[in-house]
Amino acid sequence: MKAVKTCLAVAAALALVSTAVPAQAEPPKNIVLVHGAWVDASGWKPVYDILTREGFNVTMVQEPETSFQDDVAAAKRVLDLQNGPTLLVGHSYGGSVITEAGTHPNVVGLVYVAAHAPDVGEDEAALGKKTPSILARTEGAIRKTPDGFTYLDPAAFPKLFAPDLPRERADFVARSQVLAAARVFSTPLTAAAWKTKPSWGIVAGSDQIINPDLERWYYARAKSDTIEIPGASHSVYESHPQEVAAVITAAARSADRYPAQAQK
Repeated sequence: MKAVKTCLAVAAALALVSTAVPAQAEPPKNIVLVHGAWVDASGWKPVYDILTREGFNVTMVQEPETSFQDDVAAAKRVLDLQNGPTLLVGHSYGGSVITEAGTHPNVVGLVYVAAHAPDVGEDEAALGKKTPSILARTEGAIRKTPDGFTYLDPAAFPKLFAPDLPRERADFVARSQVLAAARVFSTPLTAAAWKTKPSWGIVAGSDQIINPDLERWYYARAKSDTIEIPGASHSVYESHPQEVAAVITAAARSADRYPAQAQK
């Protein structure tokens, strides 16, 4: 049954290409992956392995999570190193980062993986309060240090963030968290790249960190080509790497065929 669902999800991802208009340039070979809050780029390893086998030049951003501006700067620093058109991918809070950093001239498309996608003047904390997640309704799950950095209670992390990962792996990720400054979640965006560049979205059907309804709303507003992976947790990029990589691959191979979204 799992194999059937995987095949269906991959087929749906590849079907996104069929809506494209005739190609006008070479599709991007560069892919930059941006992680979310409380984790680091190592979780992208299963997706990275698949994409590199497909022939893409893949680079991960390691955000310091000290401020939203620092994280955007980290993403742009990596984008500066790319040698041509680049697809920019963000998970969770990384969606806010790519929304702002995606105005970089090397970026030709955006992929949101169980991610936030605010507009100019919006921040994900305020949007999350309007459509609260299970995390938001779980008292004491988010902890805060005296100097203003946040993390998930390690005991609650496997259940809330990564229930579909092997428990040993979920426990490791819980104990290797990157503490995120609380202010990163409430900093309003000054740019929204999804307004002018094509985008794709993946909804994690059983996400407890971001409400799946909020993910659907973000992607509908951005007019993103969207698929949903039923039963997937917030760790969808690590627990369902084949489906996630299929969407990224389809996006990279068709990003050059889409007109600017400013014309929508």
